[in-house]
Amino acid sequence: MTAPVFVVDTVPAKGRFVLEGPEGRHAVSVRRLHAGEHVVLTDGRGAGAAAVVLATEDKDRLVVDVTDVTVEPRPEPRITVVQALPKGDRGEVAVETMTETGVDAIVPWQASRCITQWRGDRGAKSLAKWRATAREAGKQSRRLRFPEVAEALTTKQVGALLAAADFAAVLHEDASVGSGALATAGLPDAGSLVLVVGPEGGVSPEELALFAEAGAKPYRLGSSVLRTSTAGTAAAALLLGRTGRWS
Repeated sequence: MTAPVFVVDTVPAKGRFVLEGPEGRHAVSVRRLHAGEHVVLTDGRGAGAAAVVLATEDKDRLVVDVTDVTVEPRPEPRITVVQALPKGDRGEVAVETMTETGVDAIVPWQASRCITQWRGDRGAKSLAKWRATAREAGKQSRRLRFPEVAEALTTKQVGALLAAADFAAVLHEDASVGSGALATAGLPDAGSLVLVVGPEGGVSPEELALFAEAGAKPYRLGSSVLRTSTAGTAAAALLLGRTGRWS
């Protein structure tokens, strides 16, 4: 079994280090780690340190010996998913599974057909939940580089993001309006790949037109129709396999 991951503000150099605060409490009181066990410390931005537990102190201090420090290069190509806001807790489900799969960035999108609305305090709390979910899922999946969860974008802002991408696709269930299957789309070897996942009610014709002007074509995943909370994960997995990042 791989070593558990804990988040630190800055990855320490080799030698003795004390993990404190909430992460230290989780390691000592929840995981109940003991001397001799292995852990990984990461800043979630690509840096990681392998360490061996030396001792525990009180209920929230884990004393470790850092044996190796690495910096994981940014993966190529970079995969971003623009996720329309789902209902209820389906948004956190989408963020969790996309993080576990390997998505590099997640962009919340307030599509015209979204039932959920992010406004004021509710929007700030929802964004905080998405970011906390990405952090915890990143730890659980043993990632050193957690996905960035951006501020929610408008349709116009999503269009600008698509225009700057090296490959842009809108997932669409209707093959008659699409450019074919995502499984056979031509992909660049490097750069930015951006996928747009619409809401349960679908991407509106006006949104499709705006995205088409930005260079994003509609593609289908398969014969079945996926929920908005699972489509991004399935599409990202397909691209990760096709680009060699899962090789």
